[in-house]
Amino acid sequence: MRITEAKFVASCSSVAEKPKRALPEFAFIGRSNVGKSSLINTLTGQKALAHTSSRPGKTLSINHFIINDSWYLVDLPGYGYARVSKDTRDKIEGMIDDYVLNSKEMMLLFVLLDSRHDLLRNDLDFLIKLGNEGVPFSIVFTKCDKLGTNALAAQVEKNRQALLEYWEELPPVFTTSTVDGTGREELLDYIDQILKTTTIN
Repeated sequence: MRITEAKFVASCSSVAEKPKRALPEFAFIGRSNVGKSSLINTLTGQKALAHTSSRPGKTLSINHFIINDSWYLVDLPGYGYARVSKDTRDKIEGMIDDYVLNSKEMMLLFVLLDSRHDLLRNDLDFLIKLGNEGVPFSIVFTKCDKLGTNALAAQVEKNRQALLEYWEELPPVFTTSTVDGTGREELLDYIDQILKTTTIN
């Protein structure tokens, strides 16, 4: 897939407030500071489409970007630790659950995991919830340029094995880097495959 146009459409806090134009949605989520905004910018080829920050918890709303006037890329708030109050964390968790469980247009949820680290409990809890609720998702390992080839392969396999304790088989797994563009074409091609076999009523 070639992205020729990517524009911010709206921020919202619930499914009821989503853009009225119904299009297929592909959502991105991960722990705070996993590199989500940087990956979105790399995928779309725009340096500042999604705002990046070294401060965890920067994304506090559901942001819709329209791609090629045919589908939405959805930037969800990060789960887990963020330098915000408990009330705000609870609000974000409710916002995430509302979107992930109730957005009829969401074709797939890309769950981002930092390739440098073991899975944390909140990663597992979130993925298990998706599995229990039947939410379609794929796994995207980020920051893969930070490890050497062998170390990366070993860490990704370790995390795959940890997940296989809960699933007989895993959904598609992607490795990415916003530094050298690793995984960009693979992710866009996968989205394209789904779009070609999906219709929105």
